[in-house]
Amino acid sequence: MQTATTAAPAVAVRGLRKTYPGGVEAVRGIDFDVAAGEVFGLLGPNGAGKSTTIGMLTTTIAPTAGSAWLAGHDVIAEPLRARGVSSVVFQDPVVDRGLSVRANIELHARLWGVPAAEAHARIGELSGRLGLTALLDRPAGSTSGGERRRVEIARALVSRPSVLFLDEPTVGLDPRMRHELLDVIAGLRARAEMTVLLTTHYLDEAQRLCDRIAIMNAGEIVALDTPQALLADVGTEILELRVEGDPVNALALLRADGVAGAGAFAIGARLTLPLHDRPAAAALAAVQRSGVRPTDIGTRAPTLDDVYLQLTGDRLRDAA
Repeated sequence: MQTATTAAPAVAVRGLRKTYPGGVEAVRGIDFDVAAGEVFGLLGPNGAGKSTTIGMLTTTIAPTAGSAWLAGHDVIAEPLRARGVSSVVFQDPVVDRGLSVRANIELHARLWGVPAAEAHARIGELSGRLGLTALLDRPAGSTSGGERRRVEIARALVSRPSVLFLDEPTVGLDPRMRHELLDVIAGLRARAEMTVLLTTHYLDEAQRLCDRIAIMNAGEIVALDTPQALLADVGTEILELRVEGDPVNALALLRADGVAGAGAFAIGARLTLPLHDRPAAAALAAVQRSGVRPTDIGTRAPTLDDVYLQLTGDRLRDAA
């Protein structure tokens, strides 16, 4: 696993901000570094600012304030150089359906200045690695959604970028295609010289693929660490219960009795209480004494979902 080092980061972001016309603050002054060779995830709900961040880093969206560098190139002052060391697989498909798979990849190679002979060799290598060999001479429009995603990844990799951006790469795919594409993306980790910045709102993707994760909410980074460290913050066991009536009042009662700590939260009628070092039996007994009468109760190991929900919150948690 790659971790942050003292070497110059492949991606450096300082005070990056984007405010759209009308005063909509999509990104509110974020800071982070991504080490060379690291797989870094931006995780958050729709509207959190992930895609706007990618747009600013790939020079397709002008920042309102702040700075960012890709492999040492300023994305604002040196946009062409920043583009030259990076590639992006956008959330929406961009392949030309009328061209063959091979022609789509060749076109990108020409645009990035890859010599024809070198591009030919790279296409052969990439098509084998990504399972595209049998598809090279087919029209891109005749391929499946998962196959087109692999074409887009090959297209992005043919220029051998220092930094690869994957913006919600599995959105819209069925479960089988999504699983296949995750295997492809996991295989990219073998390219230790390439840095990958991935955005997703699928927690299992982030936990499986990323060395570190930045969780975004409402345009801000609310947590940044390894998946393991983020999980450690919610302890080793979760008490989960479903209640009838007002979950805000139930959560308030549990907090007043010391059963629920600051990290407890409510989603709908379900309350989630990290136990940390408290024995589950003691917590269950305390719930009974509090006057809260759950319709369902149990314990389980925490997941990245719990970290995400605890940090991003919702209307009920904010009101509690």
